[in-house]
Amino acid sequence: MVEVSTPTKWALRLLAVGYVFLLVAWPTGLLAWRTFQDGFGNLLDTLGDEDVTAALTLTAQVALIAVVINLLFGVTISLLLVRYEFPGKRLLSALVDLPLSVSPVVVGLALVLVYNRRDGLFGPTLEDDLGLRVIFSTPGLVMATCFVALPLVIREVVPVLHEIGDDQEQAARSLGASGPQTFWRITLPSIKWAVVYGVVLSLARSVGEFGAVKVVSNNISGKTQTATLAVEEKYQNFAQDQAYAIAFLLVMVSIACLVVVALLRPKTDH
Repeated sequence: MVEVSTPTKWALRLLAVGYVFLLVAWPTGLLAWRTFQDGFGNLLDTLGDEDVTAALTLTAQVALIAVVINLLFGVTISLLLVRYEFPGKRLLSALVDLPLSVSPVVVGLALVLVYNRRDGLFGPTLEDDLGLRVIFSTPGLVMATCFVALPLVIREVVPVLHEIGDDQEQAARSLGASGPQTFWRITLPSIKWAVVYGVVLSLARSVGEFGAVKVVSNNISGKTQTATLAVEEKYQNFAQDQAYAIAFLLVMVSIACLVVVALLRPKTDH
């Protein structure tokens, strides 16, 4: 442990606090002030707009579906990466991190190229033969959101699986426990808080996604417009007060998730 002088400690603390204040607290505070500078009327008027409520509802639906999908696949992929050896394991691990390094706009464009109705690889078959429209519809929004939030559950669960090891799981199997019994009674309780944090991060990322959904959505108010797209439209159409209100609601969702997790998490859990 490196020993530093007291002035250096205070300087580092001020630097850290100032950085967080300028980057997070100040912009969020200004957003809240702009939303409520004339009282609650702006927020109530915004929530009374049918297009805004439709955008918020669609965002909630897409985010919840994406979180459930990423939860199921995230835990499964985490167990696969940690507990098993197979050809292509390193490639799979690298692909998991791909959404963190690729622009969401590129993701949206790739989905359009694959699933568009006119000349996509799967789009014509899905829409013409099966009646399933992906691009410019809810399935496309869910797919884009799932992609950008995919690593968040996995990167929370994998380190915990490495830390706890598999001794208890092997002991349970040696006593006759089946695979599902071992998972539900041994593995899941050990990784539950990693799963919770991964879900919270995935939810916050899904609610705030903009680039990918903008490409796969034709941004029709009341139909395929999400909350983030509504913020852009309101701001560009000089309805800044409504844009601030919608953005404030999105911020509050993320903060509420983090607060709930912080309150529910046992103090002895590390």
